[in-house]
Amino acid sequence: MKQHTIQSRQSIEGIGLHTGKAVTIHFNPAPAGHGIKFQRIDLDDQPIIPALITRVATTNRGTTIQTGEAQVSTIEHVLSAIQGMELDNILIEIDGPEVPILDGSASGFIETLQRCGKVEQEEERDFLEITETVSYQDEISGSELVAIPADSFQVTTLIDFNSPTLGQQYAAMEDISEYQSEIAPSRTFVFLHELEQLLNQNLIKGGNLDNAIVIADRIMNEEELAVLAKRLGKPGIKVEKTGVLNTTELKFKNEPARHKLLDVIGDLSLVGIPIKGKIVATKPGHTANVEFARILRKKYQEQRKLKEIPKYDPNEEPLLDSAKIQTMLPHRHPFLMVDKIIEQTDQYVVGVKAVGFNEFYFQGHFPNNPVFPGVLQMEALAQTGGILALSTVEDPHNWDTYFLKIDSCKFKRKVIPGDTLILKCEFLSPIRRGIVHMQGTVYVGNNIASEGELTAQIVRRKTDCE
Repeated sequence: MKQHTIQSRQSIEGIGLHTGKAVTIHFNPAPAGHGIKFQRIDLDDQPIIPALITRVATTNRGTTIQTGEAQVSTIEHVLSAIQGMELDNILIEIDGPEVPILDGSASGFIETLQRCGKVEQEEERDFLEITETVSYQDEISGSELVAIPADSFQVTTLIDFNSPTLGQQYAAMEDISEYQSEIAPSRTFVFLHELEQLLNQNLIKGGNLDNAIVIADRIMNEEELAVLAKRLGKPGIKVEKTGVLNTTELKFKNEPARHKLLDVIGDLSLVGIPIKGKIVATKPGHTANVEFARILRKKYQEQRKLKEIPKYDPNEEPLLDSAKIQTMLPHRHPFLMVDKIIEQTDQYVVGVKAVGFNEFYFQGHFPNNPVFPGVLQMEALAQTGGILALSTVEDPHNWDTYFLKIDSCKFKRKVIPGDTLILKCEFLSPIRRGIVHMQGTVYVGNNIASEGELTAQIVRRKTDCE
């Protein structure tokens, strides 16, 4: 299956649910491999924020992503629509901090994307393939999400708010082709007691009875109804029994469960890659959805490591040989653990280390049974990652990288003399205040020898006159 983008630029405007501010978003075509990204065109530097799990800042009453000080909130509905249209690459320009709520569903976004048209691109679409059961459970909220193998993307949601008004509900999407008619029209909902709390917190400034289903879980007297009507900008509200406050017809009997399914699709799109598998979500919410997306993202990275083993041709000229590496790194023999750099982008770097029998550490590390020490594999990764980190500053020879910690370190294969280590380091998140967070992987042949998450700090090197 090929990647897809949109054919033409189209726009839609509305108000933010929580900010109440008017906002316009513009959908723009993007090249293959671009992914889904937001751009805050109202800010001076017009920062771009990728719709990825690594950029999530908060999940309070919606999902918010952030780069630096720039944020975009309530992104789940538009991301859900993009997934429902099976689009891979779009730049979303937005002139405010919050995606418009529209009618509380994804229908408005679907209609706009349909006007954009859909274009097939040359590159193949990649997938996270669920090959074994993956699960997450939040014991406090009772939320549970499970992914199981399936030939296509499917989602089932089950909700239970312990409310006699709403009751238990179930919704399912067996195929993404059902999304536009069966899932996208489902509107967001809120209980009356939550609505009052949000209004008291000065939130949902853009909320009204036209963009949310309000479920009245208690009887209100006339004075309370009058106050609520005034705060919502309505001439009057009448509720004779518990039920839907605005007395509108539900689009589906299980519309709340379908909307929760819509949210799950939007939040899980932050994995950054389409999912091939079945998701079963019980009592889902943005926080649980995002935490599950983190787990799935790690699964995808594991799969990608094996699919994207760097290709090494010893006959090709390296980007950096050992002499050039020493102009950037302070390490020297016998502690320089990188022989050359063979590939580098703004997101990752690939180095090479040939393991010879005469290495100094073999004299005392398992004598007569030479094994390359695991800690030195991590050091080789750290030095390779240092090249990537220092490439972000203008004068790398005046800076050093000091590693702060190593997490999730695993050693999967013994390394012995004669092996050639392929060392790959890639950013897990943007550099902030000099702190670098990277994933490092050591390959030998077609196997992963070791891996770990490396955290370092870039520090300016002191000169003699300092």
